[in-house]
Amino acid sequence: MNKKFALSLLAVGAMFTFTVEEAAAQDPEFSQFYATPIYTNPAMAGTGQCQRGGGGGRAVLNYRNQWPSLPGTFVTTAASYDQHFDKINGGIGLMAVRDVAGEGLLTTTQFSAIYSYQLVVTRKLFMRFGLEGQVMQRGLDWSKLRWEDQIDATRGFVLSTQEPPGPPKITTPNFSTGWLVYTENFYGGIAVHNLIEPIQSFYGDPEAKLPRRYTAHIGSVIPLDKRRNPNSTFSPNALFMMQGQFTQLNVGFYLNRGPLVSGLWFRQTLGEVRNSDALMLLVGFRKDKFKFGYSFDLTVDSKKAAARGSHEISTAIEWCPRRPVIKHKPLHCPDF
Repeated sequence: MNKKFALSLLAVGAMFTFTVEEAAAQDPEFSQFYATPIYTNPAMAGTGQCQRGGGGGRAVLNYRNQWPSLPGTFVTTAASYDQHFDKINGGIGLMAVRDVAGEGLLTTTQFSAIYSYQLVVTRKLFMRFGLEGQVMQRGLDWSKLRWEDQIDATRGFVLSTQEPPGPPKITTPNFSTGWLVYTENFYGGIAVHNLIEPIQSFYGDPEAKLPRRYTAHIGSVIPLDKRRNPNSTFSPNALFMMQGQFTQLNVGFYLNRGPLVSGLWFRQTLGEVRNSDALMLLVGFRKDKFKFGYSFDLTVDSKKAAARGSHEISTAIEWCPRRPVIKHKPLHCPDF
């Protein structure tokens, strides 16, 4: 078997776990989870910061290349826009996500529309409830698959297969929801993705469902020099995520010093498979409306010899509304 193709199959196998009785898939993930706010939690739609009191728009681009030392692994890109509007007492968001695995063997494209409703509990305590509607399409390049009847004993995969190909693409609806609570210096939330657990089988197998993804996140913003430099903060935070048999915990912090941003996290997998997965290091900067962040996932478990790490880049532009927004409270959490 071609070595490059074999590694491609291994990459796809990391995403799809097959047993005799069931097939389970896993959503793409980003290490910079606050730089993909409405992907992490749809309730974050409309929580962008603005120097005039909130209500501004936010456009974000994200790129992740997971384990580039292996050929045919995962490349994920995302683009999103969200903004708060007083007239609807909440925020709206639009998002597109593209995930490519196995050198184009398996592709996933998602388009989402999000609404988050804001509830003013007290003058300092706010809640948001988000709902996301999504159209998801998965594609499979059947020409890149290899079957047993293609093997020639001396020449390898050179024969034609008799296996009938399935449909090149499947399209399904999907829904997610989220809840967020925050004050000036504290934030936390819960999100549930894939509410209806859409079918992911190219052969129509009703058991091949995309499991629900449960996310819980929490953090705080601690000023380091509130009088001289209000932008100097320390922000410890944690994120817990579970999907099917995959469970992980991310624990770390952001450190903001003027325009510079840095961060460090540790990712631990839990559940059936327990291992120390990766250290995530981040550097970035923010200047006026523009933000940029780069992070590297340093693999620390047994696969580090082959899969040494992953790269991730985020960029964002935020802008203020033309008129002051009175009822809106921005979410003061780090978004790198």
